[in-house]
Amino acid sequence: MKHYLKYGAVAAISLAFAGEAMATEWNVSVWGKRRAFTEHVEKLAELVSEKTNGEFTLNISYGGLSKNKENLDGISIGAFEMAQFCAGYHRDKNPTITVLELPFLGVETLEQERELSMALYAQDAVKEDLARWNATLLMPSPMPQYNLVGLGDAPAALKDFEGLSVRATGGIGKAMEAVGAVPTSMSATEVRQAMDSGVVKAVAFAPHAHMAFGTIENGKWWTTNLNPGTVNCPVVANTDALNDLSDANREALLGSIDEALDHYVDNYTNNTMAKWGPALDERGIERVSFSAEGLAAFKERVAGPAATSWIEDMNARGLPAQELYDFATSKLEELKGM
Repeated sequence: MKHYLKYGAVAAISLAFAGEAMATEWNVSVWGKRRAFTEHVEKLAELVSEKTNGEFTLNISYGGLSKNKENLDGISIGAFEMAQFCAGYHRDKNPTITVLELPFLGVETLEQERELSMALYAQDAVKEDLARWNATLLMPSPMPQYNLVGLGDAPAALKDFEGLSVRATGGIGKAMEAVGAVPTSMSATEVRQAMDSGVVKAVAFAPHAHMAFGTIENGKWWTTNLNPGTVNCPVVANTDALNDLSDANREALLGSIDEALDHYVDNYTNNTMAKWGPALDERGIERVSFSAEGLAAFKERVAGPAATSWIEDMNARGLPAQELYDFATSKLEELKGM
């Protein structure tokens, strides 16, 4: 009897270790703190764990694994399995997706941003671009149009941006440069210190980031309708890690993306934006709106030249720039029902 118990116990322990060995954990590198910008990643982790009964978990780290500008490098060497990054942080590393950061592209809603990004991510040239980093694009982080929170006197007209130091990345930076501002590219986590020290006098962010990174704590004004564009911030997986997943775990991950994005858009629309107006009012931040004529002149001055410059630059790199630009603009027209 003892003999059978002995081997039964060994078998039970072996099965326990086998089950433990079968569990899969992925490390996920994001930054800052949990906020609207990371809600789809948080929801994805929740869904994956539920669908696999805890056998596949996503361990989300807010800055503990990598600097945000180095997340794509970390993915490339397998330092972690999933990460979020913004194309404008390192345009040379992911040139194809910077087409979605062109100023005045015309995206009007989070849903349009979501669908346009997912469609572009499926293009062969974009897949090949990210494959250089052993990365597979999973989903975007849809954001509304950026606007500025600033210090000092509020600009009354576009000419008042002349000489203003502005944190603005990608195409937004190009747009601000066109009205005489001095754009500076820096990561979101560096912005508050730069603002406090006077390195920049204004910051271009979406509303959630203005709240999350504290620009409204000492800001004096906010532009309601400048709307020069937004940034594209994908979530990617290390391709080898994705391929190594079991079929069930891969399905749990990829099959949860749509629901995670649904949650993200709903949260941004009904939670973040509901807080934005009251947050400005509580701090006495002045709302600055520009005339339709001024904005039209701004767009005319910026949009065409920026697109032409982008196409020329990408062509010089051997990328199908015109094809990507035409795809993005025609897809957006389709989404807008034009």
